[in-house]
Amino acid sequence: MSVQQNLERLGIRLPASTPPAAAFVQYVQTGNLLFVSGHIATKDGKAWVGQLGHQLTTEDGKAAARSVAIELMGTLKAAVGDLERISRIVKLMVLVNSAPHFTEQHLVANGASELLVQIFGAAGPHARAAFGVAQIPFGACVEIELLAELRA
Repeated sequence: MSVQQNLERLGIRLPASTPPAAAFVQYVQTGNLLFVSGHIATKDGKAWVGQLGHQLTTEDGKAAARSVAIELMGTLKAAVGDLERISRIVKLMVLVNSAPHFTEQHLVANGASELLVQIFGAAGPHARAAFGVAQIPFGACVEIELLAELRA
């Protein structure tokens, strides 16, 4: 199945890309690599605020990470025009706004990782880092940046 068919099968409509809220660009392409800046989790058009292990559960975080993956795909599409141009999702860096005792950042990150595999198939498995952090801009619960390889 194509990327578009997978999105349709899952009922996912990609959002329009939104401009960054600070002094950076949404993505940078160098050679066949596309670096996508961090996207924060949003809910109802605002930052999805909360700390994992305090106000939010691991399942909440996993849902937030999935929503960030959808936003990232919207930016990927804006950058390359057609998601079929993505030959590989290379790496994710996942930041999780975590209470000091919270240790399930890897499970939160699975919300994004699992969706990217469902959408991109064999091109979806990727390297990943997941970190617990004291805070994320706007108090968001999750932020994710992505590195993708483009077809030559």
